[in-house]
Amino acid sequence: MADGQGDDRIVEGYWDIVALTAELGAARSRWRQAQRHHAEYGAEGFPSRDNLTKIMQSLCGALFPLRLGPSFVRLHNEDAYVAETLQTVLSRLYGQIRLELIYALKDEPAEAVDREAARIIAAFAQSLPALRVLLDTDVDAAFLGDPAARSVDEVLICYPSMLAIIHHRLAHRLHRLGAPLVARIMSEIAHGKTGIDIHPGATIGQSFFIDHGTGVVIGETAIVGDRVRLYQGVTLGARSFPADDKGALEKALPRHPIIEDDVVVYAGATVLGRIIVGSRSVIGGNVWLTDSVPADSNVRQAKAHYEVTSRVEVSAPHRVHAMLESTDGVGENI
Repeated sequence: MADGQGDDRIVEGYWDIVALTAELGAARSRWRQAQRHHAEYGAEGFPSRDNLTKIMQSLCGALFPLRLGPSFVRLHNEDAYVAETLQTVLSRLYGQIRLELIYALKDEPAEAVDREAARIIAAFAQSLPALRVLLDTDVDAAFLGDPAARSVDEVLICYPSMLAIIHHRLAHRLHRLGAPLVARIMSEIAHGKTGIDIHPGATIGQSFFIDHGTGVVIGETAIVGDRVRLYQGVTLGARSFPADDKGALEKALPRHPIIEDDVVVYAGATVLGRIIVGSRSVIGGNVWLTDSVPADSNVRQAKAHYEVTSRVEVSAPHRVHAMLESTDGVGENI
């Protein structure tokens, strides 16, 4: 065989494909039987992450055709592109929502599933113009809040936080309308691309800006006001997870922070529990906050005691000696 060529020959005798298939099928059956008491979705169909990735890309293009749409879109044809794109993408999204509802409404007739899916997609479609206006405030907030931003186009095209926020605005609307699984998949698509994890259940006001963004986590029941700015590594999380008498975690209870208007939370801060951070407050970097603070608070870490030493002396004394022994004051072997 020539170098660089793969060996595609089927090797027989090292495994029993019939037995392997049967054993894997038995393992799946045991798992599904064990999970049947809280299973929501089955084998007949399931919302597809790959399909929803394409749907989200098309929705982003329909919302911002000249910047996030395909390269052929220009001013003279953007309305035609938006109309054609929405006609296709909303139909595909309807199909994904219907797959979710088949199991969420498994005891209802097919007609009821179709009606509910139609209600959700109609309300979602009607909300797109308002969502575009809301997203414009987020783009403006990033441009005004970041001295490195040279244009709103740069913000829209380059900032990972904008991708995460667009996904969240769309996913949150679907979450509120009654398609939480499709919404969660949409959010996780952005999470995988940006490292920003925003649960679609979180409520976020206008003019929201995440600077840099990697590692930001915003929990399901968090409420974020208007003109809030977060930096990388910020967590708006839960402090505890109450359980019922059988030990199962209770779902959807308010357990994440409320961040009021005009708050800034700097890098690495962790804000936990159903606490309130009052308007116009500033939460410093790496702060661990589990108690409410009133409006106009400034929360910082206590100053650490530190001593300035010569890094060269500490890490490389031989280099210091070489410098001192040099006749011209500059060591020849540094």
